[in-house]
Amino acid sequence: MLANIIVKPGRIELQEINTPEPSDGEILVKIKVALTCGTDLKAFLRGHPMIPMPGVFGHEFSGIVAEVGKGVRGFKEGDPIMAVHTAPSLKCMFCKKGLYNLCEKIMHTKVLGAFAEYILLPSHVVRQNVFHKPKNLSFEEAAFLEPLSCVVHSIEPLDIKKVDSALIMGAGPIGLLHLILLKSKKAKVAVNDINKERLEIAKRLGANFVFRTKHSPSPTPLPSREGNNVGRSPLLSREGRYITPPYLPLEKGRSKEGLVSSLVGKNKPTLPSPLVGEGKGEGSFDYVFECTGKPEVWEASVNYLRRGGTLILFGGCEKGTKVTYDTYRLHYDELTLKGSFHYTPDDVKKAYQLLCKGKLGLSRLISGSYPLRNTQEAFVKLSTGIGLKYAIVP
Repeated sequence: MLANIIVKPGRIELQEINTPEPSDGEILVKIKVALTCGTDLKAFLRGHPMIPMPGVFGHEFSGIVAEVGKGVRGFKEGDPIMAVHTAPSLKCMFCKKGLYNLCEKIMHTKVLGAFAEYILLPSHVVRQNVFHKPKNLSFEEAAFLEPLSCVVHSIEPLDIKKVDSALIMGAGPIGLLHLILLKSKKAKVAVNDINKERLEIAKRLGANFVFRTKHSPSPTPLPSREGNNVGRSPLLSREGRYITPPYLPLEKGRSKEGLVSSLVGKNKPTLPSPLVGEGKGEGSFDYVFECTGKPEVWEASVNYLRRGGTLILFGGCEKGTKVTYDTYRLHYDELTLKGSFHYTPDDVKKAYQLLCKGKLGLSRLISGSYPLRNTQEAFVKLSTGIGLKYAIVP
């Protein structure tokens, strides 16, 4: 079979390799659509510890069952399916505590190789995380099962309601998936990014408000009264006051104050600088979702929270990265900082049910499609900021 091999950062080769044969409990899937992912892009640009090189890669996919191993029940040759590439062992300490996304073996037994003609799904994935694709769902949308499961894991535990307001930091594919799911819950959502084109997409997807800065938010040393350098948020002036970054034009006839009032509600604290003006450092959003994986954005995101608000740290930073937070705000404003990693089988089932309803319209996030032989071209485009996600079609 033909498969894309990521040989080294910046180089992908289409090679002929052996087509795997399913053993007991396994399923061989003929790929119909595979989607590019931010993790794949990181591997293409600089390598990734979870994607061995040289080797196959790609993990967001849908397809048709080509062959089943002995003992497989519920699936047969020719069935259209959708799946994710991992499943917990159900045996380790974390699984026994119900923390299935933190399973000790989940990353070591994952499946890679969706940018190919076929992919072999092991028995533990088949038993837990493979589903029949309904006729009303395209193969393109079905391939979103894996990233949507991650976003479900991020949002569902929060019990977000219509009256809640949220800010998404980062308008990449994951940030926009957060937007789509939050809007399906009728929440009021703002989106922040440095890319004007992506913010325009966010507006089309239903964002109540978008804003951007002219430059990438990188921390700048600020002398303290004692003369020591301390990190400062990109939302602070040199004097330590909160400032208003540049915004995209507001809708005609609407002021910043009026927009914030409609976005977060009249009975909540007003957002000091990011949307209104100077203040005391407490924002107005019930929830902030960090979707960039940049340490400086991790630190800045907390400034947008109201008292008692929750920051979801979704974007993963490089191992060993450290960030600093104001302990006064964390304690006296009783803020919650929560990491969000991967998904559980329940998250996958919820994502599957959402997709089957056919109302999310996730194919809007696909910027184009390429055949297997042009996979590298898709990643070159992504590396230069062109497009959100591309569909690789064998």
